Amino acid sequence: MSEPRACAVLFPGQGSQEKGMGRDLAEREPECMDLWKRAEKACGLALREIYWDGEEADMARTDALQPAMTVVNLNLFLRVGPRLAPAGVAGHSLGEFSALAAAGVLSRDDTLALTSLRGKLMSQAGGPDQGMTAVLKLDLAQVESIARAAAEATGTLCIAANRNTPAQFVLSGHKAALEDAAARVKEAKGRAVPLAVAGAFHSPLVQEAADELAKAMAKLDWNAPRIPVVLNVTAQAEPDPAKVKDAMTRQMVSPVRWIETMASLWGMGARRFVELGPKGVLTRMCAPNVAPLGAAEGEWSAESASTLEAADNLL
Repeated sequence: MSEPRACAVLFPGQGSQEKGMGRDLAEREPECMDLWKRAEKACGLALREIYWDGEEADMARTDALQPAMTVVNLNLFLRVGPRLAPAGVAGHSLGEFSALAAAGVLSRDDTLALTSLRGKLMSQAGGPDQGMTAVLKLDLAQVESIARAAAEATGTLCIAANRNTPAQFVLSGHKAALEDAAARVKEAKGRAVPLAVAGAFHSPLVQEAADELAKAMAKLDWNAPRIPVVLNVTAQAEPDPAKVKDAMTRQMVSPVRWIETMASLWGMGARRFVELGPKGVLTRMCAPNVAPLGAAEGEWSAESASTLEAADNLL
């Protein structure tokens, strides 16, 4: 019998929402249904109505999406997390709050309060002149060079905000610069895809929203992680709760360093990556991120669970 592999649990963020998410688990487990109700109270929105019976446009609303996605992630972790006994956890952008709750850094209610406020602030932080664009098939050096050139050419902001895989990045900034960058990406034989988001997230353009969220964070109790949490801002696990809080105050305006996050989890010995949440976006990003680390075929695995049945099949 082969030795069990050390497990890392991953939590998805905005963009992974889907209709009906979390419904089967909530209708089976009263504790999970209760978390939906607590999230609805925190954000003042009918989340179950939106995500179980609503329309795509409503499900994309940032103010509703952020607490709803957090509920789904946490309910899945409640179901199987302790039995997976993860050696580390991480979450992509919004998903990082689920990771903090899973590790006991924040209480569930505080996590729901923060993600509700974060969703509200981010929905208000954007403007018609701001946006984000995914860039595929180019490396980090090329993307950063294009971002600098586009910013200089337009006199506006453009930065590499999400470092998802070695060939998948997201630019954030003013639309004038993003349009300029898209033309440069095409010239470099890459692909640019504008994203349907409300603002230039993970950039200095949302600093005001980040400052408001930091005020709310300062009022909460932050505990030492029971499970190592690899942070988006530093791509390292931080045992000091004060330093975790400091990193989270900068998260909204800092790049999501997912490539380095995966490398840190690998360095911690993780060889089984389990995504708890809808769509499996992070699962599909595992292979391109672990390949440069010298991962041999059969040495590691990646799987995801978004339903009650899939979660139970993980065990």
